[in-house]
This record gives sequence, C-alpha cells and structure tokens, in this order.
Amino acid sequence: MESNYTQDQSCLICAFLFNCEGIGNPIDLESAIAWLNNDQNDKQEFIWLHFNVANQTAERWMRTNLKLPTAFYETLNDGSRSTRIEDVDENLIAVVNDVAFKFSFEPSEIATLWMNVNKFALISARAHPLHSINELRLAVKNGQGFNTPMALLIHLMKYQGDALIKIVREATQKVDGIEDELLKGTVKTKRADLGRLRRVLVRLQRLLAPEPAALFRFLQVPPKWIDESDLIELRQGTEEFSVIIRDVAALQERIKLLQEEMAAQISEETNRSLFTLTIVTVLALPINIITGLLGMNVGGIPLAESPHGFITILGIVVALTCLGVGIAINRPGKG
Repeated sequence: MESNYTQDQSCLICAFLFNCEGIGNPIDLESAIAWLNNDQNDKQEFIWLHFNVANQTAERWMRTNLKLPTAFYETLNDGSRSTRIEDVDENLIAVVNDVAFKFSFEPSEIATLWMNVNKFALISARAHPLHSINELRLAVKNGQGFNTPMALLIHLMKYQGDALIKIVREATQKVDGIEDELLKGTVKTKRADLGRLRRVLVRLQRLLAPEPAALFRFLQVPPKWIDESDLIELRQGTEEFSVIIRDVAALQERIKLLQEEMAAQISEETNRSLFTLTIVTVLALPINIITGLLGMNVGGIPLAESPHGFITILGIVVALTCLGVGIAINRPGKG
C-alpha cells in the first residue's frame, strides 16, 4: 500500500490549499483527498493540484479521486493541441499552449497545458515543463495571494503573455541585428537561421492565436460562479494577449521581407559572379580559337612565312577580345 501511495505521489508536481486570505499552503495528495472528500470545508477555501501526465499514474489517480467532467479526460487523450476553452457542467475546461521552461527558439519547445477550473478547485496537467505554470507555482510559494481559482488562471495568462513579450523582444533584437548587417552588406546570418526563427514564430502564432478568440467567446456567456472582478481582469488580459499576437504576426512579415531581401542579394551576387566568369571566358575565347587553328600540323597555315605574322595574329586576337568584351558589357540585362 505504501508503494502505491509513493507511486501516486510521484505524479503530483505541486498542490496548494488556499485559505480565506488567498495564501496557498503546500499539501500532499493524502491531504488533498481529505479536503476534497470533506463536505464541511470552508467555502472560501479552494485547492490547486498540478499533475505530470507523462507519469501514467496521473490520469488514473485523477479518474479515481477527482470528480471531473468526462470532457476533461477526453481533451487529455484526443491528441489535439488546438487552444480552446469550454464551459461544461459548471467547470471551465481549458487547453492552452505554452513555451518550455527554458525556451531557446526551437519549434519543439512548445507544449500543451490542460486545466479544469471550477469554484473550488483548479486542476492542471502537463507532459513537459512549461514556463508560465512554473512562474505561477513560484508566485504561490512566495506568498502571493489569489482569492479564486479563476485568479490563478488569469495570472497564468499574464505570465504567458510576459513570456511571449520576452520572446518577441529577443526575436526583434535578432532581426534588428540582421537588418543592420544587411544594410552594411556584411550579412553573417544564414537564411536557414532566419527561416528557423520564422518557423518558431509561425508555430507560436498558430498555437496561441486561437486563445484570445476562445476567451472572447467564453466572456460573452461566462459561468455565474465567476466573480465580476475576475471577468474584468480576464477581459483586459485577453485584449493585451491579442496585441502580443499581432506583434508576432508583424514580426513574421518583417522576417519574410528580410528573407526576400537576402535572396535578392544572393541572386545579385550570383549574377555578378556569372558576369565575371563570362568576361573571363570571352577574353580567353579568341586566343584559344586562333591558337587551336594555327597549332594544327597541316599545310597552308596563313602568315607562316611572313616576318610580321605574329604581330598580325596578335592584333587580330586583341581586336576580337575587345569586341567580345564590349558586347558582354553592353548586353541587355547585365548583372
């Protein structure tokens, strides 16, 4: 029995019981079960349980001990990462995407967070360490007050927005540096690196852009148990998040223009190289042809007996070379 409890405990990342003052105190699974099963609990208290669903015992424990809607478990297993927020039987089920705990601009460092929020509990689950939920956990441990489970969700969105702002700021600095190099003609960044940065932003926008729309739909007909103050903060946070998503889209367009400019510069350099090669080929062509003709070991070679034959042939070669260079330089559409 002890081994089973230890195994179940390992699926729990953190658990907090919030008192009437909004201060969260750490608890274990045994205390969480006791609080959940006690109908005499202070209605001003609420609980937050955060699980690691990479541990296979997590979902089994939740199904056994938590009275959550079936829709929540369906979202855990349907494989879809699309952002959505639904009101199901007085429970708010949210599927949101967030960046990894240590984000380094890799497309794979974006993962999903599942949440079930009601008046007395917030249940969250993730398979990979995430930045925003970790910031929320640290805030609770440091004594920051949260009066309702919705306040936790609102602050999670705030941390999510802060992380996205930081990503946009760092990406903008990188793009500014590349743009300066491009203007100076000393580009050291490869187009592939710029493309990777754009792919990260595209993926962020694709996964996070539906979140404000889902929240706005939810705010049109919110559950009655959500406080008006929480709804106001949620609406403000949603509007700020929408602005950040637009900034991400604008940065994508800027990167796209830089990629096109870099491609144009590479094409221009290639044309110049081909032009130089053409000039060299033209310069060598007359002398190669005449040398080949005069080098044939047959009779009737012109000017073979003339004392001025070399000078004559040399003049012909120079004249033909100059003519070829003039044609190459003045050709239409030269690089």
